[in-house]
Amino acid sequence: MQSQDVAPRQAPAATGPVDLEQAEAALVEHYPRLVRIAYLVLPPGLGRSRRVLTAHSLAQRAVPRGRKQLSAVPARTAGRDTDPGYACLRQRVLRAALEAARPRKGLARLAPLPPLLPQVWGLRLFPRSGGADELALDQRLSALSGPARAAYVLRGLERLPDPDVHRILGAAGVDDPGGALAAANSVPAQHALLSSPEFDPCSLQARPTDLMRRRQHTKAALAAAAALAVCGTLALLPGGGWGPDGAAAPAYAENPSAQAALDPGRLTRVPPTAWESAARTDFSVWPARGPLTGDEALLRRALAVWARPGETVHVSATPGTQTGGPAGPPQLLYAGEVDNARVVILYDGLRIARYAEPRDGTQGAALDFARVDGASGAEASALVLGRSDGNVRYLTAPWVTRAAARDLTKPASAATALAVTDGITAPLASPALQPGSCTSWTVLQLTDASGTRLSTDLGELVPAHLTAGRPGSAGEASGTEALRSWAPFACSLAAERSAGIRSVNAWGYAEQPLPDGSGSGDWVCTRAETWRGEGTAALAQFHTPGGAAGAVVAKGTDVPACGPRDPHVLAGVLWKSAGGHWYLLAAGSRDTASIRATGGVTASGRGALLAARAEQGARADLKGTLADGRSITGLR
Repeated sequence: MQSQDVAPRQAPAATGPVDLEQAEAALVEHYPRLVRIAYLVLPPGLGRSRRVLTAHSLAQRAVPRGRKQLSAVPARTAGRDTDPGYACLRQRVLRAALEAARPRKGLARLAPLPPLLPQVWGLRLFPRSGGADELALDQRLSALSGPARAAYVLRGLERLPDPDVHRILGAAGVDDPGGALAAANSVPAQHALLSSPEFDPCSLQARPTDLMRRRQHTKAALAAAAALAVCGTLALLPGGGWGPDGAAAPAYAENPSAQAALDPGRLTRVPPTAWESAARTDFSVWPARGPLTGDEALLRRALAVWARPGETVHVSATPGTQTGGPAGPPQLLYAGEVDNARVVILYDGLRIARYAEPRDGTQGAALDFARVDGASGAEASALVLGRSDGNVRYLTAPWVTRAAARDLTKPASAATALAVTDGITAPLASPALQPGSCTSWTVLQLTDASGTRLSTDLGELVPAHLTAGRPGSAGEASGTEALRSWAPFACSLAAERSAGIRSVNAWGYAEQPLPDGSGSGDWVCTRAETWRGEGTAALAQFHTPGGAAGAVVAKGTDVPACGPRDPHVLAGVLWKSAGGHWYLLAAGSRDTASIRATGGVTASGRGALLAARAEQGARADLKGTLADGRSITGLR
């Protein structure tokens, strides 16, 4: 249970020395931001894994030991810079990152030692891949000097004006802040990309270090013993006998099945009209589309990178998705140019793999994976083709007849038709790339012979299917009542970005009269289902009359509440009336017979609704009894 009436904290201006306690509090509050700044400023030559660890090390050491106060920071802007602790730590992180990026001479040119802490052994850590635009921006930033990268980051990520950037760079030890600002002008202003997962060293993927090299070292150390063992085994085996692995090929052997999976000539290509007579509507009946489906060199690169991604490949996958090579020749869904990249999309029956390489032929590539096992109908109606400039393009299923964009926060507004060429939609705004506060939420509306459906981009290859209604009998979210139900809670979808979401349902389970007679509040439970099964999230949300958006008041992870297996829910909120009085409001689904509150508020009542006077900040535990006598507890 959470309070709905919370005012943002305002910090004093950064005009004097900063207490150590203030700096420590700022480090805890703004740690992800400080690590992102350090990661962006550090020299790319360190490699992504070393940059991640070094960025965390610099942020963790921004607060020095044994000092009571830190010096003030020359910044006079609003936002985070009104917090002197944050401004001070940012300066210290910048100074340390710039020192690491400064060119060295003589013996100092040797690679610096890795940070003492944190350390990771046997794994390489790197941020999630963002796409072709983020890859191109990373390459442009790598060509800048450390001070120029810092100027670009302060401008774009921190939204600081040039005079403040000049002062901060000077305080961080940059000899020529003006030159750094001028050099930063050579990179196009794509500031929204700096907030993407590509540059987030706090949301990481892990891959093993060079397993083959480790194996080679082990083999070299044991070569003589292995040779003796093999000779002894061969001497003892009868003629034509089996080894312990039977007829299996040796590990890493180039067997025919593995080679077939890498042959572009063996790719499965479905005829354009196969879906019309197929008994199912899934990715297996999608035809191969795009102008580069005959480019064997491109297809061969895509298959080879899927099987053996190199150091320059940015690999990302939805949670629970394997990134290994295909077991056999996959199905080709698309090959063509999208924005500044050449893109290949493949399907192996369980996963979608999207390969992208820069169109200008520069080094580097991106490889993204998503689980789609069991996808059918709405879940197999669209794939993300590419994202750029805050927009997204989709590749739609062959059975889709119309496409449109709709703002989910404005249910009365009409959908905007999208042009579709060879299955590819015109660009539409992507909420996954939406920076700052949420004022709209654009979704994809697709129509086919069976009806109209809504899907939303949550930062992955497969958009999430949106539904509305009671669990177990929910319908499409495209109807008039469903759109009204979703509108106040659309922005809560931001909590489900990059979580492997398959579908999200909104269930309006109760309407509660407010104690001051000002109207009624709406209770809605949104439940996000994942492709992997675990990780489901149920959010209880409350919306009062006149409010632009609902408030998330309780959450449950991996719980059956609000789902088809247990279509029940109970949640509460501490609500403040216009007259300044505080109340505990609680609501259960329609089959709730009674509700009882204990702890900071003691109250009980019959039925599915409860309202009781409370004190500000009070916390209560909720329990309910269903009509069949079963007990349920409130989401927290």
